[in-house]
Amino acid sequence: MQTITVSPKYQVVIPKIIRESLQIQPGQKIHVIEYNGRIELIPQRDIVELRGFVKGINTKLERESDRV
Repeated sequence: MQTITVSPKYQVVIPKIIRESLQIQPGQKIHVIEYNGRIELIPQRDIVELRGFVKGINTKLERESDRV
């Protein structure tokens, strides 16, 4: 587990090993979410990178007769 320090301006530095493993680039947007008392940082990805990430998902589901 990595430990970081919040600066007086409330800034943090993402450790190099994590930046490299998640391929985070300078200027990239990151979503910040508070979840169950913790902060989660989620890198925003380009839509092109998401192509095929749900490949094989079952899209057949039973629909109600009035929802065709």
